[in-house]
Amino acid sequence: MARSSRWDIDVPFYIEIDVGESDIDRLDHVNNSVYLQYMERAAWAHTLALGLDWETYVALDAACVVRHHRLDYLMAAKLGDRLQVATWIGENDRRVSMWRHFQMRRAFDGRTIFRARTQYVTVCLSNGRPCRMPPSFVEAYAPVEHA
Repeated sequence: MARSSRWDIDVPFYIEIDVGESDIDRLDHVNNSVYLQYMERAAWAHTLALGLDWETYVALDAACVVRHHRLDYLMAAKLGDRLQVATWIGENDRRVSMWRHFQMRRAFDGRTIFRARTQYVTVCLSNGRPCRMPPSFVEAYAPVEHA
């Protein structure tokens, strides 16, 4: 099986998204900025699956915010495509910072169309300043091994 039709890790968490008209730009493919929205939807779904919700963030006075994105657009997604948007934690310093990885595939052929890495830092909701990760973040956002 070609590398482009495999997940980058064994059994990633993923959601499926159907590309809609509002996602398409003048070049007749998914606009670059829309991939960030897909990433956010997958990241929140994964966070919920890990047992953390917004109420937990508020109770802990902590949240994860984006510091840096690295995006690799490999193939265009088109109107009507169903995308599998996978995400996993690749690195976590167990203090302030973690890296979340993303891989998007077309469902009909399994071809990888996009990869990304996003660095998140933990901040206090009450003041917006970086803070140490609560123990529940360290546990939930544990890195996974690559395939």
